Amino acid sequence: MEKKTFYITTPIYYPSDKLHIGHTYCTVATDTMARYKRLTGYDVCFLTGTDEYGQKIENKAKEAGVTPQQFVDNIVEGEKGILDLWKLMNISNDRFIRTTDDYHVEAVQKIFRKMYEKGDIYKGSYKGKYCTPCESFWTESQLVDGKCPDCGREVVDAEEEAYFFRLSKYAERVQRLLEDTDFLQPASRVNEMVNNFIKPGLEDLCVSRTSFTWGVPVDFDPGHVVYVWVDALFNYTTALGLLNDKRDGYDKYWPADVHFVGKEIVRFHSIIWPAMLMSMEMPLPKQVYGHGWLVMDGGKMSKSKGNVVDPYILAEMFGVDALRFFLLRTFPFGSDGNFSNELLISAINTDLANDLGNLVSRTTAMVEKYFGGTLPAEREAAELDNELLGMVASLRERYEAQMEKYQFQNALEEIFKCIQRANKYIDETAPWVLAKSEEGKTRLATVMYNLLETVRICTILLTPFMPESCGKIFAQIGAEEAVQTWDSAAAFGGLSATATVHKGDAVFPRIDAEKALAELSALQEAQKKAALPALEIEPYAEEKVDFETFCKSDFRVVKVKACENVKKSDKLLKFTLDDGTGTDRQILSGIAKYYKPEELVGKTLVAIVNLPPRKMMGQESCGMLISAVHKEQGEEKLNLLMVDDKIPAGAKLC
Repeated sequence: MEKKTFYITTPIYYPSDKLHIGHTYCTVATDTMARYKRLTGYDVCFLTGTDEYGQKIENKAKEAGVTPQQFVDNIVEGEKGILDLWKLMNISNDRFIRTTDDYHVEAVQKIFRKMYEKGDIYKGSYKGKYCTPCESFWTESQLVDGKCPDCGREVVDAEEEAYFFRLSKYAERVQRLLEDTDFLQPASRVNEMVNNFIKPGLEDLCVSRTSFTWGVPVDFDPGHVVYVWVDALFNYTTALGLLNDKRDGYDKYWPADVHFVGKEIVRFHSIIWPAMLMSMEMPLPKQVYGHGWLVMDGGKMSKSKGNVVDPYILAEMFGVDALRFFLLRTFPFGSDGNFSNELLISAINTDLANDLGNLVSRTTAMVEKYFGGTLPAEREAAELDNELLGMVASLRERYEAQMEKYQFQNALEEIFKCIQRANKYIDETAPWVLAKSEEGKTRLATVMYNLLETVRICTILLTPFMPESCGKIFAQIGAEEAVQTWDSAAAFGGLSATATVHKGDAVFPRIDAEKALAELSALQEAQKKAALPALEIEPYAEEKVDFETFCKSDFRVVKVKACENVKKSDKLLKFTLDDGTGTDRQILSGIAKYYKPEELVGKTLVAIVNLPPRKMMGQESCGMLISAVHKEQGEEKLNLLMVDDKIPAGAKLC
């Protein structure tokens, strides 16, 4: 009989920033689910990968002085890159896709053409707001306080020729999908998608760009590259061989059973993705599950905020399995979780060292002490055993119910109820008292067997979460491979009656919290310092300026109404500024090397406004914008002085 299949995916990660524990969270959860399904007998395909195209990558590669391909290769395949991190975290993905893979590029071109020929993609012109970090276009009504609704960062005006996908055509079908089925989970995310995005009116989606080149080329219209969400979303199918002959498994594994995605990309996966599949007349994935973020002090982890947590440091200090366990034991998968080092150490010490680790080491130590390591076959049951045995015998059913709903925290809670009950059982049965008499030895053997069997069943169910550590526990309690299976966890009594234990080192040593926190603090502080650029600051001026002379300079807040390149100049940008007087002010500034004009529109800057006008490239410049200049690794950098947008134009600096 052919095995049932299960296809599960993570989002493909954007390799522009250092991966942190938040990225690890999603992938560990996906890996745990894939391992669980394999344990239960499914033929699993687990896909992860990297989303490597887009303007942000092109810009970052330029800043680094390398090609975009070299830039992404280094982050994906380089030391401590994405592949290294997944290996460290023991991720068991069956496939890994890079959107720069040739088979994916060819398939995306065919998909784009098919939707174009169907009339669902058409050519037009885009004008609106654009968020470069998210690579997303927005209407004015979708902005939150004038900023990107996804990441909260500044948006810029953008206008260019583009192809559009008729997303509006599928609005009604997508709404029915969300409201009438369990396609999107948790269910709490459905209202957000319907009320915030569909009911206000789904606008057609920009699906090509001409303002950069790092993307899948539109093969029938040179100059256009396929916009990121068409390219990125179809990875789930091209990795299975859709419209290419280099991969296989589409007929076997598609539609996906579940896409695990962060809540920030639920909109793309629950609205845009099904609409595009409808256009292609392809089956829809069975479910999209939008998990929460790991946050620190109430804010999302972000390199720009300087609050990212390095999984390499945590794994080295506490062990990979302890870290995997903590991520899924501590936070409900559908909600945000507030990460802290203190919480991590507490979870390891409480659950792993005190409860599970203590149960394993106490039990194996007593079997060695009282029976030389091998249990006798004689047994003497007692009513006192019934509660523990009943809990453990029904554990698999309770655990399965939670795992099938992706409630990892609740599944682990069911296991640890049994582990805690087993520790209490030791105190109730007092093995050290039973061992004092020959009459008590038969009863003692029963107690030891019940404890070992409890550990065995719990360890089977913990294996998807902590595969390496569970292997060590099986070895210590003498559980043969035949009784490490899903089927053998269904009933109490699978362990050999005469099992031989092999007490070893503590699987989860207790952590000295104070010492570990001090070490983590020092390491993370050193990392922050190492990440700072090597700066060269201009030497201070020796000549002193008297106070009265300084006060003659009139520093004012100005707001950028328009900005453009000056013709025939590689250096100059021309600013049209609101300086609070009611008359536009024009200033020319030689900063074109550092900024694109569209990035500066809407910004609030500082200018000296009482300098005499001067001609530059035949145009008048009335003032000077204030900026800071420094060097990083020998290269000159410049940053305009930007102030809070709430400060009105014309406000005087003093």
